[in-house]
Amino acid sequence: MSNPRPFRFSIQCFNTDSPANWRALIQKTEDLGYSTFFLADHFLSEGPALESTFHPPQLLAAVPAMAMALEQTKTLRVGCRVFCNDYRQPFVLAKEAATMDYLSEGRLEFGLGAGWIRNEYEAVNLPFDEFPQRFERFAEFVHAYKAFMSGEPLNLEGDFIRWSGFHGTPAPAQTPHPPLMIGGGSKKILEFAGAEADIVSLNFNNRAGMLGPDGMNSGMAAATAKKIDWIKTGAAGRFDDIELEIGAYNTIITDHPEPTAQAIGDALGMSGEDILSHPHCLIGSVDFICDELQRRRETYGISYIAVLDDGQNNMVEAFAPVVARLAGK
Repeated sequence: MSNPRPFRFSIQCFNTDSPANWRALIQKTEDLGYSTFFLADHFLSEGPALESTFHPPQLLAAVPAMAMALEQTKTLRVGCRVFCNDYRQPFVLAKEAATMDYLSEGRLEFGLGAGWIRNEYEAVNLPFDEFPQRFERFAEFVHAYKAFMSGEPLNLEGDFIRWSGFHGTPAPAQTPHPPLMIGGGSKKILEFAGAEADIVSLNFNNRAGMLGPDGMNSGMAAATAKKIDWIKTGAAGRFDDIELEIGAYNTIITDHPEPTAQAIGDALGMSGEDILSHPHCLIGSVDFICDELQRRRETYGISYIAVLDDGQNNMVEAFAPVVARLAGK
């Protein structure tokens, strides 16, 4: 890439063991030079409903936790990676987003996806429609979100959203709206994201409704290159305006990457080499990871990296040398 986009890094956290440790993690995220602190948008605790999905439980509700993170910090951006469109009344979520951006003076990143964990829907008696209908609801809200943030009088008459007779308030600090991140792994979502998003979050194709080998295989190097092509198709002439983001779900700082990668590969039916080059994995020394991120930026254009801190693995500090070396470069 002739003019690569500068690197940005985020911490995403699902859980904490105490309010004090939660606040400390947020403050470390800001102090160590990360761009963004992310929540996720799941709500199930431990139990049989979630166990079969292999997804970690989430302790905190996203919106109030985001608001408290914004209040605690001064420069850190805060977001949800990503809100599930079906979990809230769209108007309420749009107003909450505008309020957080207004009160934080422009530090919100707004992420949205179509939803994917069937068990989570069913556990709370929320209908889990087939993907085409979930996508249509999601796409309609993307357009409604932009209209709400414009401050113009609203007159929306869609299949799912009908807003009229008012305009969105408060006016967000960022114009034309807080950056819109769209996350997903399917062709339909990513082509749409190319046309509409400011940030595209590359994810697995979560058609299985659970984490596991199918998802990991859908995120391998060749599959990621195909996803970039889908984004480009949707983007047409605006691809250079899009920031590409990815979650490095397996991030391990080690001087012995080969046996570590092989152990992960053995569990998933993949080779160690596949894991080391997997765009959702970062396994190796700080030097290796820095070189690999620059290679991946050159190959895919990915410059925005999320790493997971579960409140106990201290990833915010372990990964900080990479942030110090690459952030903004």
